[in-house]
Amino acid sequence: MKPLEGQVALVTGATRGAGRAIACSLGEAGATVYCTGRSVRGRPATGQRPETIEETAERVTAAGGHGIAVQVDHTVEEQVEALCAQIRREHGKLDVLVNDVWGGDELAEFGEPFWKLSMPKGKLLLERAVTSHIVTSRHAVPILLEQGRGLIVEVTDGDSFGYRGNLFYDLAKMSVIRLAFAMAWELRRHPGITALAITPGFLRSEAMLDGFGVTEENWRDATAKDPHFIASETPFFVGRAVAALAADPNVAAKAGRVFSSWDLAREYGFTDVDGRQPHWGEYFEKTFGPYRKADEAAYASWRDGPMDLAAPDWPKE
Repeated sequence: MKPLEGQVALVTGATRGAGRAIACSLGEAGATVYCTGRSVRGRPATGQRPETIEETAERVTAAGGHGIAVQVDHTVEEQVEALCAQIRREHGKLDVLVNDVWGGDELAEFGEPFWKLSMPKGKLLLERAVTSHIVTSRHAVPILLEQGRGLIVEVTDGDSFGYRGNLFYDLAKMSVIRLAFAMAWELRRHPGITALAITPGFLRSEAMLDGFGVTEENWRDATAKDPHFIASETPFFVGRAVAALAADPNVAAKAGRVFSSWDLAREYGFTDVDGRQPHWGEYFEKTFGPYRKADEAAYASWRDGPMDLAAPDWPKE
């Protein structure tokens, strides 16, 4: 029996990249996976990118699970409500929620200080990359609460609390780490439900490969343009990390924290689809020097704040 057989998952932003690979990895582990996004066949929503949610769902099924494609714009609450009603109607439960909506590639203005940024682009980036996660959790988590167990995964970029190169990008990626922390706190009376965040390393996504003019077969050729690409990983590395977390009976011990694909690979023993086990953290430290991870010491500053002390039972349910 596969480790996630009989389980139902929702992966948002599953059209391409990490979201697609997470959906396929959950399917590989036996899960039924709702694959959501905006791009469907004949109607691309992200420029001319060819990937669609139908293709993702088909790959989930081919991997051994059951893929279900549903077109959803997760910034539109009515569409999210309808999706959750569909999940409840068709399966009566939800075991894994993965918030991976991003949609900010064309909006993040790297290299510009905040006083030169486009406000319309910045507001749209936050709506897509942060608000959509909140809207989805607002309507999907009650399904987890009905059964008293489940896993919520926030997909971010980076396992530190450091600056990320652009004000809006930094705010978005730190916000979803904070979402995992805050949701874990508010779910503390429900020990069967775990919220956490996860980051991939240097991702060999479809767009990244295209940008370098290479394919997965000859990706090492891209190191001529960026030598750091040698430590990159396929999106399936973080996908397998999520599948391992979903199958871990002790995952509750990780509630509220951010974890990396490379550290989880060491912990759970999985490899990337090419058999490698890249470790972006070690490569980064060897190349640039040690950085401060979001470890137990870093998270200590987030605990025992005024609200925790003055209103320890807040919020009331």
